[in-house]
Amino acid sequence: MSRRGAVAAGSTGNARHERARRRKGDANREAIAAAAASLFWREGYAASTLAGIATAADVPPGNLFYYFRSKADIAHAVADVFCAETEAMLQATAEDETEPRRRLGALVSRLSRSAPSRVAHGCPIALCVRDFRGDAPVASDRAAESFTMLIGFMARELGRTGQRPSLALAQARAALVEWQGGIMLAHALKDATVLSESFRRMERLLGAQ
Repeated sequence: MSRRGAVAAGSTGNARHERARRRKGDANREAIAAAAASLFWREGYAASTLAGIATAADVPPGNLFYYFRSKADIAHAVADVFCAETEAMLQATAEDETEPRRRLGALVSRLSRSAPSRVAHGCPIALCVRDFRGDAPVASDRAAESFTMLIGFMARELGRTGQRPSLALAQARAALVEWQGGIMLAHALKDATVLSESFRRMERLLGAQ
């Protein structure tokens, strides 16, 4: 092989190695964020340790700071996960249905699929919005954007039915309050019927029955 060919082959090999390294890094970041989200939800943000997050993500504890500088940075990554999942759910709901009332009904149906875990552990988004507030306020605000997305989606669809924007926004907020209140009480009482009743009231509020 010529010198030029050897250099070209070496460059190709280096580029391939760099792509693989980046893929591994991205996978580790995603694993850390997913593990942290689960621990924050089930154990609480304050009680979750960096060592515990690393173990749950199957990442050496010493490597954790290679991906995130602090626990607050991990909190922000978790908030990003919430927003990405909410955005994906809303996009899928919009693609599944075209008529606004049916879209709203489909949204309530999608939210209801997580009822068992919400009864058992509460709402992960609401818990992180609260728990991040002191140590990671930017992450708290970012997590709350998931609720803003949900309200915006419901308000837009209600607006498409002919409702005034102010009334559509008020009903969308009321529907979210119904959902979150139902989760909180169902979790406190460990009673799934409480949340089931909240979903039925959400459907009535949104005219999705």
